[in-house]
Amino acid sequence: MSKLLDQFNKSQITKMPDIKPGDSIKVHQKIKEGNKERIQIFEGIVIARKHGKGISATITVRKVVEGVGVERVFPVYSPLIAKIEVVRSAKVRRAKLYYLRTAKGKKSRLKKKEFALAIAPEEPVEESAPEEVLVKAPKTDLPEQSGETSV
Repeated sequence: MSKLLDQFNKSQITKMPDIKPGDSIKVHQKIKEGNKERIQIFEGIVIARKHGKGISATITVRKVVEGVGVERVFPVYSPLIAKIEVVRSAKVRRAKLYYLRTAKGKKSRLKKKEFALAIAPEEPVEESAPEEVLVKAPKTDLPEQSGETSV
């Protein structure tokens, strides 16, 4: 029985970006109104990810609208989620960012994540004699001074 359940769960999992706490994301959710369907975007910061990476994984997204905090819990692999875009990532040191609920001002800011670029070692440069560089002296209105003096 569990084999069939595992197969079904694997078939339902779609390709989603790697979402971590601290990411600012846009969740495109399908909304059905009568017989029409539209997409509504919810943009905010991921404060928690729960239930692992399986089919039942959820994320809690928080945003502030007119001074009031709004949180929504989205099932990551729900068929009602059209797509999830990662806008930017932040450097965080916790798995759950519940402290953002009470943080105000500077305390609620998250540090930008710096992505380290892998730099391949350069080929060794042959050392050669430095090329001579001609430097032009600026022109002045004064006569050139030489060893001779004119009286």
